[in-house]
Amino acid sequence: MTQRIDLNADCGESYGAWRLGDDDALLGIVSSANVACGFHAGDPSTLRATCARAVEQGVRIGAQVGYADVRGFGRRFIEVPPADLTADVIYQIGALQAIARSVGGEVTYVKPHGALYNAIVGHTSQARAVVDGVLACTSGLPVLGLPGSEFLRIAAEQGLHPVAEAFADRAYTPEGTLVPRSHPGSVLHDPDEIAARVVRMVFDDTVEAIDGTEVELHADSVCLHGDNPEAVRVAARLRTVLEGAGAEIAPFN
Repeated sequence: MTQRIDLNADCGESYGAWRLGDDDALLGIVSSANVACGFHAGDPSTLRATCARAVEQGVRIGAQVGYADVRGFGRRFIEVPPADLTADVIYQIGALQAIARSVGGEVTYVKPHGALYNAIVGHTSQARAVVDGVLACTSGLPVLGLPGSEFLRIAAEQGLHPVAEAFADRAYTPEGTLVPRSHPGSVLHDPDEIAARVVRMVFDDTVEAIDGTEVELHADSVCLHGDNPEAVRVAARLRTVLEGAGAEIAPFN
């Protein structure tokens, strides 16, 4: 039986004259696109162009919601009151839904970004606030998150479809969480090393933690960070190696 895996990438993160990543190239490789919603990155024209390109390539569009923190690229924790966070999530999903529809697409899932993603691994009130925001928009959107997180637990309890996600270019702790970006070795860059790790994730449900220990890790989707300077090379190499190993690259159900 062929192993099926979704490849997702962060896209639409350019802002005005500031360009970040090569969305056109990435959208020709991945099966799902986490499109910024303007709170951590992305302007309306960029988001519309990104969604149009995704539709053209047959790539699924996901709303990548985050803290209102353009200056920090959404990678700084903010103690947002739950009601405000829920409203922020509704605002972001709603904006991207309208933009996607304007080019013939639709938002098919939600994925938190950066510090918000990491916070709701264990921050119960913020996790619940994000789930409430998704439910306020629609009851049918799948949500991507870290396996074992409060976010996915609460999402499942509330009837959402939780999608377990792994990261191709990030190091893991022995507890199965992501090594903070402030630590040495937290971000991986070598395409061959990354591809070998992901093959192990996909076929063996394991990953080597930063201390050399083996961690169980089942994933339905694997993320590539679009702001990684090697993102396109990594994505192309990863797809080639996975397909060579017998995997089918396709959106999660």
